[in-house]
Amino acid sequence: MTRLLNSMIATLIFTSIAALTVPVMINPSHAQPAEAYPARPIRMIVPFPPGGSNDIMGRYFANYLTERLGRQVVLDNRPGADGIIGTEIVARSAPDGYTLLVASAAHAVNGGTRKLPFDPLNSFAWAAMLGLGPSVVSVHASLPVNSIKELLAHGKANPGKLVLSTSGGYAHFTSELFHHMSGMKLVVVVYKGGFPAMMDTMAGQTQINIGALVQTMPHLKGGKLKPLATTGAKRAGPTPELPTVAEAGIPGYEANNWWAVAAPAGTAANIVNRINAESLRFLQQPEIVKRLEADGVEPDPRSPDSIRKFLPIEMAKWANVAKVANIRVQ
Repeated sequence: MTRLLNSMIATLIFTSIAALTVPVMINPSHAQPAEAYPARPIRMIVPFPPGGSNDIMGRYFANYLTERLGRQVVLDNRPGADGIIGTEIVARSAPDGYTLLVASAAHAVNGGTRKLPFDPLNSFAWAAMLGLGPSVVSVHASLPVNSIKELLAHGKANPGKLVLSTSGGYAHFTSELFHHMSGMKLVVVVYKGGFPAMMDTMAGQTQINIGALVQTMPHLKGGKLKPLATTGAKRAGPTPELPTVAEAGIPGYEANNWWAVAAPAGTAANIVNRINAESLRFLQQPEIVKRLEADGVEPDPRSPDSIRKFLPIEMAKWANVAKVANIRVQ
């Protein structure tokens, strides 16, 4: 009897264990699919005030993505600390593809010259490169100069009397490099963004401004700003009449801005690749190319891997500029 009872118990235990190990069949009609991206609006953070080059380039791409993705892509301007505040928000956001960053050369400047609360390269998944473009040296219409050489002569004859307005980060370094190489004694005033810096020159509060061509172009025909030269290695497409700064009297001077889009590190590869694919398509649209070139922006499509290789080179370049021009960041 005991032997029979033990046999029945063993059989019951075996049957119970076997039942636990049998795969559970799920009705496919009740399975939960992975969330299609995007399923809700996307926030694109611009770490500078409205009206500047980051804001303009970000708005172009955001409007395009809104149409392509079928979800609203909303620009969120978070200025402060030369772009660091807004950039840190993205670095600390959930890596789900719903918070993106519009980065620019200012990001590389900060990465090469500051101790940051994030890793400028590895805290981000680099998704798209939108383009690159020069800045333009312009002066208030009342200043009695019409070329870089005349500006150099006027500035050297009036040491400490001319004020150059600029924003932080890349624009600050571009301006300080110009100041250093020009031999003039200028007063350099740093604003929270490129647009307010330019507006003060237009208003006559400052005499000289160096700002992105994409930001300045709409205001050059108003008569309050007088463009003298562009900062790239070659003349800009929309302003072929303007010489480069190097051509015009400061040999060796060159500076180009660029604009990219990044997500927080850890964002899924399929999301990063989707944004990259859309950026490549964006830069192939004839109307987009025409608009960018009219603003002095050269489309620069890149893969995520290419952007990651590009950034350390940029950071090293601006670290060297800081050393050569003796630029001290706060």
